[in-house]
Amino acid sequence: MASSATGSRTVLRWLFLIQLVSMGAMEMSAPFWPLHLRALGGLSPQALAWASAMAYAGPLAMAMCFTPWWGRLGDRTGHKPMLLRALLALAVTQLWIGMADDIVTLLAVRLVQGALAGFIAAAQAYGAGLVVGDKRGSLMARLQVATAVGSMAGPLAGGWLFDTLGFRFVNIVAAAVCLACAITAWLALPATAPLSRAHSSSTEPKKPFALGAVYGLLLGIALVQTGKMMPQAFFGLFVEQVLHTPGWVTGLCYGATAFGLCIAAPFWGRRFDGQPSATVLSQVQWVCWACAAIALVQATSHNLYLFILARVLWGVCLAALLPVFYGLLSRQADGQQQGRVLGAGNSAAKAGALLGAGGGGLILAWIPIQYAFWPVALVYAIAAIGLRFIRTEESAATRAQRGASAINPG
Repeated sequence: MASSATGSRTVLRWLFLIQLVSMGAMEMSAPFWPLHLRALGGLSPQALAWASAMAYAGPLAMAMCFTPWWGRLGDRTGHKPMLLRALLALAVTQLWIGMADDIVTLLAVRLVQGALAGFIAAAQAYGAGLVVGDKRGSLMARLQVATAVGSMAGPLAGGWLFDTLGFRFVNIVAAAVCLACAITAWLALPATAPLSRAHSSSTEPKKPFALGAVYGLLLGIALVQTGKMMPQAFFGLFVEQVLHTPGWVTGLCYGATAFGLCIAAPFWGRRFDGQPSATVLSQVQWVCWACAAIALVQATSHNLYLFILARVLWGVCLAALLPVFYGLLSRQADGQQQGRVLGAGNSAAKAGALLGAGGGGLILAWIPIQYAFWPVALVYAIAAIGLRFIRTEESAATRAQRGASAINPG
């Protein structure tokens, strides 16, 4: 058993590294799409705005539709093939983007990329086989850290490549990195996660979904992701016009949230490991209230240092939300259904990201910039109230399972 546990930790380290590097590669070109579309020429300011929105929102919408399907396929065929498929799809589409020279082709490839990807859900489902059910929150937190670090490092590397070699070469390099990650995954990751069969046959017998709890968790994921993404549309203008800071300070304020998330995610994962779902939900409910309060601090504070502190604390709180929700979702299913529930969770996150981006645009259009964070606080308050109902459903499902066990002890 000790050697199996050691093997699981080694595989998890490889999975963490692959996710960090591949997500960094995918983020290399993210800040530069509007600049590249403008450089291609022939677009009015209005058309450029729509094309940029499609470049960002299109892959999210396609991933929202297709990720659950890929997850269910992974449950039947194994999650390592889904990892390899996603990485190869990212490599091919990034190379295609690097070679394309017209806007229609570029946007079409972005849609294909969103439909064929689904790497994060596949990595989560594969990793779920490495640990027992009540340890999956910690696993999701570590994978979230990998994504966050990659999302910070990728644009920095991409910015240097963009300035020196241009947008086309950024995507060619990203394609090469994704291909290298696919080769690494093929060689370093076993076909089935160690201990997965033992877990699914002993500690995780097949069980039906508590659909009310699952739907509640999916709604919670969508809400917290909506609140996280809403400021994206107006953040730069808010910092510039309300706090009156130069551009580098805007970048510092923006990155402070990712910093808080990275340092806090392992803590939250360890804190929630082994705790009953109802207890975790109770604590996460208060984290949502904290997010609402921190959003209000951002809305009302004109002190730069307090604003930066609030951004760091917001990242600390965000680290206790999405990965914890994924961990709770994973607990709702046995080992043969991880792709299904985690695919649905990632789809809910994509839906929340789309809602957040759209909501942020509406805030920018209709609400004075100094009040822009107030709707964000409202979203988190709604999420906190909703978690109260999810806890009720979770408690009812637990009581029903205990009653069934008492009636059929064998």
